[in-house]
Amino acid sequence: MRLDVITLFPELITVPMSTSIMGRAREKGAITVGVHDLREHGLGKHKQVDDTPYGGGQGMLLRPEPLFEALDRVHTEKSRVILMSPAGARFDQAAARRLSAEEHLIFISGHYEGVDQRVVDHWVDEELSIGDYVLTNGAIAAVIVMDAIVRLLPGVLGDDMSAVEESFGQSGLLEAPHYTKPAEYRGLKVPDILLSGNHGKIAEWREQQALERTRRVRPDLLS
Repeated sequence: MRLDVITLFPELITVPMSTSIMGRAREKGAITVGVHDLREHGLGKHKQVDDTPYGGGQGMLLRPEPLFEALDRVHTEKSRVILMSPAGARFDQAAARRLSAEEHLIFISGHYEGVDQRVVDHWVDEELSIGDYVLTNGAIAAVIVMDAIVRLLPGVLGDDMSAVEESFGQSGLLEAPHYTKPAEYRGLKVPDILLSGNHGKIAEWREQQALERTRRVRPDLLS
C-alpha cells in the first residue's frame, strides 16, 4: 500500500510513521509513505498557503492553489483522497478494514478553519473525523487513521490473529482483560480459570468478560 500525506507539518507524520510497527511495516515493504510539505507549493516569496474566507468569518482557510498543485503531483487513477476534518464521517474499525483494501491513499491534513470547498468538490473522495472534537491540525488525525489501517495489512502484525481477536474485531465487542506473569502480585491474583489449562473454558470466560465490558463501557456497540 502507498500512503501520501499533504501537510504543513511533515515532522508530525515522519516520526510516528518511522517508529515501532509502522517503521517495521515500511522496512518490510508492506507500505511506502510519502510526506509532502504543502508550503512548497505556497504562493509568492512568503509561500502563502492560507487566506481569509469570503463572506467573513473567523480564522483562515487553506487556499486551493497549493493543494491542487500538490495533488496534481501525487494523484493517480488508483488514488483515494481523504480529507481529515472534524466535519467528516466518524472513523471506526469498519472504515479501517475497508480502507486497508485500497492500493493508494492520499491524506489531506486540514488546518486553520479548513480548506477551500473547491478542493473538496474536485479532489476529495471522503472526509473523515476521528471524534467529536477539534484538533489544531489534521496531521495528528491522519497518523491515527493510517496506524489503524496499516496494522490490518497481512504480515504487519507479528500474529495476524491479533487484529481479529482485539477490540472491535470479528466479534464487534471490546476485548476481554488480559493478564501475564506473575500469577500473584501484591495480593492481586490472576483469575484461576486462566491458569487451568482448559482452553474451552478460557474461551467461554473471555467471551463473557468481553460482553460484560462492552455492556459496561460501550453499550452502544451492542445495539
